[in-house]
Amino acid sequence: MRPSAEGSFDSLSGRSTLATMRAPATEAFTVADYRAMPEGPPYYQLIEGELTTAPSPNSYHQDIAGNIFFLLRQHVLRHRLGKVCIAPLDVYLAEDTVVRPDVFFLSPENLPLLRADGVHGAPDLVVEIVSPANGPLEMKRKRPLYARCGVREEWLIEPELQQIHRYDFTVEVAKAARIVDSEESFETPLLPGLVIQAAEVFQR
Repeated sequence: MRPSAEGSFDSLSGRSTLATMRAPATEAFTVADYRAMPEGPPYYQLIEGELTTAPSPNSYHQDIAGNIFFLLRQHVLRHRLGKVCIAPLDVYLAEDTVVRPDVFFLSPENLPLLRADGVHGAPDLVVEIVSPANGPLEMKRKRPLYARCGVREEWLIEPELQQIHRYDFTVEVAKAARIVDSEESFETPLLPGLVIQAAEVFQR
């Protein structure tokens, strides 16, 4: 039986919603099923046995991802703090879950998780950029999943609001430790000495 696809396209706004492919009711997709799929695009994520995909991100999404990657990578390289990676790169969190964070950081102790085919385990920090298509997935499903699988911190970036929601999962999962506006700066204990100006994150 072929999996069913759920999703929609709004002809007035031109926005596509996230599509979810569900396996038959008696079974769920596994990492083996995921790895057997043709190489993208489209690129899928496997979320607790469900395959999901979304339209390609817009150019501003890519600007923000590139800005974050640059800011983190130059600091990490200078101080030999680990490795920063950018999507698309698979992160295997469980037998039924493979995600592709927009940007993520591995500390030196977690570098052995990085292999040729992706990361097998939880990064220390993940950065996800919200779009109209992926908002519910990022905010309702992936955040608690990240916390449960051992991610220590998540930055959820909302381009339309010009805000960065910094979650410290070692303290609280449901509530952001801080919401950073575009004119503010912030830090993380995962990257000592790094002060990020939010305006640099949102620079076009």
